[in-house]
Amino acid sequence: MSKLAKALTAAAGNAGGTEGYVEDVFSTLLYTGTNTNPTTLTNGIDLAGEGGLIWTKLRNTTETHALIDTARGSGNAWPYLASENTNTEGGPGGILSFTSTGYTVSAQTTFNGLASNEYVSWTFRKAKKFFDIVTYTGDGASSKTLSHNLGSVPGMMIVKNRLVNGGNWLTYHISLGNTKFLTLNTQNAANTATTAWNDTTPTDAVFTVGSSSDANTNGNSYVAYLFASDAGGYGDDGDESIVKCGAFTIPASGAVSINLGWEPQFVLIKLDQPSGGAWTLLDTKRQYNHQIGARISPDANTVEEFYTNAGGGPGYPTATGFDVLPGLLDANYTAVYIAIRRGPMKTPDDATKVFAVDQGDNAGSATVMAYTAGFPVDAAFHTRTEANQNRFWSGRLVGAKYLLSESNAAAVANTAWTFDSNTQYFNDYATTTSYAYMFQRAPGFMDVVCYSGTNGTISRNHNLTVAPELMIFKRRNSTSAWTVLSELDGSSYSEMALNSTIDKSTRNYSANQYLTAQPTATVFAQAAGYDNVSGGTYIAYLFATLAGVSKVGSYTGNAGYAVNVDCGFSAGAKFILIKRTNSSGDWYVYDTVRGIGSGNDPYFFLNDTAAQVTNTNYIASLSSGFTVTASAPAGLNASGGTYIFLAIA
Repeated sequence: MSKLAKALTAAAGNAGGTEGYVEDVFSTLLYTGTNTNPTTLTNGIDLAGEGGLIWTKLRNTTETHALIDTARGSGNAWPYLASENTNTEGGPGGILSFTSTGYTVSAQTTFNGLASNEYVSWTFRKAKKFFDIVTYTGDGASSKTLSHNLGSVPGMMIVKNRLVNGGNWLTYHISLGNTKFLTLNTQNAANTATTAWNDTTPTDAVFTVGSSSDANTNGNSYVAYLFASDAGGYGDDGDESIVKCGAFTIPASGAVSINLGWEPQFVLIKLDQPSGGAWTLLDTKRQYNHQIGARISPDANTVEEFYTNAGGGPGYPTATGFDVLPGLLDANYTAVYIAIRRGPMKTPDDATKVFAVDQGDNAGSATVMAYTAGFPVDAAFHTRTEANQNRFWSGRLVGAKYLLSESNAAAVANTAWTFDSNTQYFNDYATTTSYAYMFQRAPGFMDVVCYSGTNGTISRNHNLTVAPELMIFKRRNSTSAWTVLSELDGSSYSEMALNSTIDKSTRNYSANQYLTAQPTATVFAQAAGYDNVSGGTYIAYLFATLAGVSKVGSYTGNAGYAVNVDCGFSAGAKFILIKRTNSSGDWYVYDTVRGIGSGNDPYFFLNDTAAQVTNTNYIASLSSGFTVTASAPAGLNASGGTYIFLAIA
């Protein structure tokens, strides 16, 4: 299918609700309450036109969950339901309006808008093969069949009596079958009862409730939330799933890997054992990563709980699913889950959606400062421009830890390093001489993979969707040099070190020293050792060329003459990283925030802590990319010198 055809198909899918991308129908939004009334919250979800559910929880203090949907209420009186109790609808729920890009809330409502409080909201838009809402009135019969518009067989259904106290959140899960039910508001084990679903399996058009008072009392009003499971319908070709419901058995070791076929951003788990077990809700916006897990329990009104993975935490997402570690769940029992795919799925067409540079402004607290990107930051490096300043690297998947690109040191913990935001990145460099370089993972542009070494040949999954052209590796839990692999001639990868000026050392695949095969759009194959040592934990940053957004390339120098580097851009490069490969050379960093133009252009090196240099004119702007000037030194422009670069428009 051509790119134009894919775009038209996706656009038609968005309009009809049967195709599109996960970012069109689901959002996790973190925000701080304000004194502004109303407060506009933007999550990119069309709730006014399509409808959906907003589930909000106050994070930093005890408060009820608030579930508010477009199917119940009207005007500014949208009522809420609390997932942790059996109460009737309360209201108004604090949502004043639904918009085409989110919603507005009242600044006076404790559970979704009170000033200075920290909130998380999960938004589920009504869409085929993802989510639907059904409201109905019970008739008291032993069986009641109801139509839905999910367009696929539900994987999970949650039913609540809206107007009578004492009604449990009756929950169906495809892994438990039609004879059992869970209750979202309790930690109870699954119960067996014909009265729940009348032993009838839902179809892609209808579902059935039995005579239970939690589902079908005569004259009572109910709401049902329906979730699809592995139904396809999304992505460029409409054949990718974005939600999956399943189950797993926890082994005696307590550790288990779940294969979804994609990386999740939202996971809800329920342990099903005789003594019961809490519901655990995790999402990657709130520090669900390789270091820590911030857990919220739908069955309790408590603050979010933090578990370190080293101490038996909840585990972490992987490129193809998620791992559960010992400590969170009891061994030898079954757990059920629902998981939602990480976004964005859509290939970006604008570099500002996935890359940003921001200068510090001292606007943060004395110890923590926010750098604004305008998108969820997945990876970042930052530095100050004075002498003796480190080059700090971190990422959402590793949480509050950083690495130094000028050093081979292990990762260092620092609670100020966080990605707990939809638009910002935080660290403790509160100064106007500091700069942050922020990336969002996106198809065709950039990906991040965290993994544990095996000391054996292995294929690692990634989600770049194209073969990576620049790969940066670092061991996190021990001293080890950075490894940079770049495809320079189309057939082999050259090895360098981010913390060193060493030149390339081309590896033949027969030597099996780093990669054992050419990377593909889905995997990179590693050899034993080097960046795959048993007991080692690693992070890999993967970059590729994306038309109009990024360019990984090479050029040959011509001393004393300007070299124009065409990246296929239309308004020049906003960020440039350059390294000489056939001789020693530094890792030069240029950007338009500090200045790329006709005059002097500041630069610093990733491989040392020296102050930035501001009195040279080695790089000039070029609409299609950038120019290396005639005055540039051998590190950028030697006759016959070969150079690699990463440029971002």
